[in-house]
Amino acid sequence: MAGFWGRRKREQEELTAQDADLARRAQQALVAADERIRLTTDELAFADAELGPGATKDLREALDSVRTHLQEAFQLHQLNHDDIPDTPEELRTRNARIVQLCEWAEDLLDDRTEALAAPIERARRAPEIIAKIRADAARLRLALPDARATVDRLSARYATGALAQISANPAEAEQLLGFAEHSAGVAERRREAGQREQASMALEASIESVRRAEKLIDAVETFEVEALRAESTLAAIVEDSRDDLIVALKEPASPAVSAAIDELQAALAALPAGGVNTDPFEQLTRLREANAGLDAAIAAARERAARPIPPLEHVRHAIDDADRQLAVTRDVIAGHRGWIGADARTRLAEAERVRADLDRYLGTSASAVTSIDDDHREEAFAMARRAAFLASEALQLAQRDIDNARPQPDQWGGPGYGQRGGYGGRGNGGSDVMGGILGGLVIGSLLDGFFD
Repeated sequence: MAGFWGRRKREQEELTAQDADLARRAQQALVAADERIRLTTDELAFADAELGPGATKDLREALDSVRTHLQEAFQLHQLNHDDIPDTPEELRTRNARIVQLCEWAEDLLDDRTEALAAPIERARRAPEIIAKIRADAARLRLALPDARATVDRLSARYATGALAQISANPAEAEQLLGFAEHSAGVAERRREAGQREQASMALEASIESVRRAEKLIDAVETFEVEALRAESTLAAIVEDSRDDLIVALKEPASPAVSAAIDELQAALAALPAGGVNTDPFEQLTRLREANAGLDAAIAAARERAARPIPPLEHVRHAIDDADRQLAVTRDVIAGHRGWIGADARTRLAEAERVRADLDRYLGTSASAVTSIDDDHREEAFAMARRAAFLASEALQLAQRDIDNARPQPDQWGGPGYGQRGGYGGRGNGGSDVMGGILGGLVIGSLLDGFFD
């Protein structure tokens, strides 16, 4: 008993220490959040002066929301220190809520002020950034003649379609540079007039225009390098494709392989003669796709050759066997509805579902089909065998249910009709009939094995 009370005392002391630590954290968080509001208010005033009220809308709304919710935290703190006694649970709940509100306020203000950090920094460095924009625009203008010359040189070598992605780049870059210089002047004038929000927008537009112009000019040089690389790769793929055609002609024949060979030969024949403007990217893409199609067709043909396809006669025999077993099972279950349990009915329903799936797979009634292509024959054979197996299993379960439901001799006080000593002179006549049915199905399944 002394150990129990000692443990309770230690637990109470630990809980009291945790409550004291939580109360201390709540007070510190409340002070820190209140100071953060004051600091953010000053930052908002500076941001308004630098960027204008439109750019600082999110921060202003966040600050208003934090002030509203922090009033709840102050009210909770006041309740903790009023004259009304509080239970430890009430104090613990209030302090936890104070900490939660203060942490949320700090996170929200951090997120909003970080979003404004880059625009504020840009506004502070506006004169320096404007000078850099003008210097970059002058540098890029010097690169425009070379870009135009490169496009002219490439147009003599490559097709118009291949050059569509870069042919207008020099002209577009020149327009963007003119817009960037104009926007930089607008930003400078609006800043001097005290219109900070408009100045910030113009400055951002100028920065983006210079960035896009530089990318357009660089894309011209990049295209030339990539086009030369594509031509080199195309020559190697042409050689590989011709070797692949020689190998493909020795592979097991199939319609898919023949079609893939024709496609690759057409792609090779479509290659232009020397001295003609070409599109190496389009040609390379077509050859790669044709090669990939041939590889896939050859792999499928090899796999099929390694796994023989069942003859059509075997598939049709399996379908007939499935239909026969389904018909027998349906008749047995329909004739003994009150005796058949859920297991047999479930197997029969599954067998009928698989049989219906087989019709949908072949696109017509499987029992009337006259031809099945090689790509579908193996799956059709497996589905027919599956349906027959499930039907046979359903019949066995139905026979079990019938045997269990039939009255036994001791239930009737002696031999009954159809049993030994009764009318008919035979024992268990129903079982003999079902045994004959099952025996016939088993023999049929064994005979199927000779045709597989």
